Amino acid sequence: MKNSLFKLLAVLGLGSLGTNAHAIEEPAYTVVRQYQAFEVRQYAPYLVAEVNVPGPASEAGNQGFNILAAYIFGKNKGDRKIEMTAPVTQTPEPMKIAMTAPVTQAASERGFIIQFTMPKEFTLDTLPEPLDSSVKLRELPGGRFAVIRYSGTWSESNYADHLTQLRQALKAEGVPTRGEPIYSRYNAPFVPWFMRRNEIWLYVD
Repeated sequence: MKNSLFKLLAVLGLGSLGTNAHAIEEPAYTVVRQYQAFEVRQYAPYLVAEVNVPGPASEAGNQGFNILAAYIFGKNKGDRKIEMTAPVTQTPEPMKIAMTAPVTQAASERGFIIQFTMPKEFTLDTLPEPLDSSVKLRELPGGRFAVIRYSGTWSESNYADHLTQLRQALKAEGVPTRGEPIYSRYNAPFVPWFMRRNEIWLYVD
């Protein structure tokens, strides 16, 4: 990742030097089943502010962060500051491609979606309206996800290794998934790499 993204995360205060992963508000979920290499979670609906950026993948987070950070720092009607939550997620822009069973999704050439989770105190009606028209507010329906959790750097190689591990473990356990992976980060860059919480989510069919 670029240094500017690191600095921005530090300003946002995403995460702490401690090991308490729930120090910052995050979407509510329950663990449905624990496997050796991953767990399946059921997420309740939650609100996000999101932006679609062109990428490439290595640049998408940096592009989206600047836009969304401006929104929560007051670039909205009313100049309201919104508390930062976790995680910050990144995923390719999905595209529904078939009305068959099951409904499948594939990455399009339209870029990547970067999302900030909004605090639970808000609804779509009470969130301040963005001044930047590229920022969209919406409620995600929640759902069931297979999740692998790991520490370490935010390098593409570390992400790719754990995505491979997750897919292999899902195949071995016979757990079907669909859609593109969601990359979730919970900590600021000043948190030591071995204490960071990183996750990859995949929709479970």
